[in-house]
Amino acid sequence: MVMRTVAEIGDSEFQRGDAIWVIGPDGSERAAEYVGEGELSAWFGGAPTVYVIYEDTREGGSVQVDRVIRRDPDRG
Repeated sequence: MVMRTVAEIGDSEFQRGDAIWVIGPDGSERAAEYVGEGELSAWFGGAPTVYVIYEDTREGGSVQVDRVIRRDPDRG
């Protein structure tokens, strides 16, 4: 049985290294790897964020947690 930890900020169900999709404003999906929680957003009252590394460019970014979904291994 795999135990998943839940972070205090954003209650994320993801762990570092998980394959995810970042959903764009137009509904497009961009492949990324989950890095961790963005803690500063909670301190300043903003939406919870997470840090990701995009697979196509290997650049990092911070996105709102509600724009992140787990990538289905069968879909790529």
